[in-house]
Amino acid sequence: MTHLDKGKFAKKHPPERRPIPEVTDAVQERAEGNEIGCAAAFEIAAEKNVSPSEVGLAIDCLEVTIVRCQLGLFGYPPKRSIVEPAASVDPGLEAAIRSSLVDGRLPCASAWRIAGEQGVSKMAVSSACEALGIKISSCQLGAF
Repeated sequence: MTHLDKGKFAKKHPPERRPIPEVTDAVQERAEGNEIGCAAAFEIAAEKNVSPSEVGLAIDCLEVTIVRCQLGLFGYPPKRSIVEPAASVDPGLEAAIRSSLVDGRLPCASAWRIAGEQGVSKMAVSSACEALGIKISSCQLGAF
């Protein structure tokens, strides 16, 4: 979804798909204004023992905006994205990224996994992807 879809996030889910009330309550408690940080959403998922996509559903149904993506891809006004291309990419990191591509893109969950396996930050993985011309897809929260 794009910024043009703001205020219509719930429409991307079938009407019969409803969020878990405890998750909705946690999102409302953690949201600041009408925004919630990516990290806070993942903390809720861990605390409630649910998937990030379940938290994303609650966020969408509440029409709350996700900000401060942990990969630096969105939610950083005024530019939206703060990720910059890496000056160089370690060959091992590049190999890990390329071996995890799905339809030419790197899923968000794979970016997180690679960061852990390679001992680098999530932002380092997204910076490497920028340098390699690889897009990150399939946000775990459902933002994109």
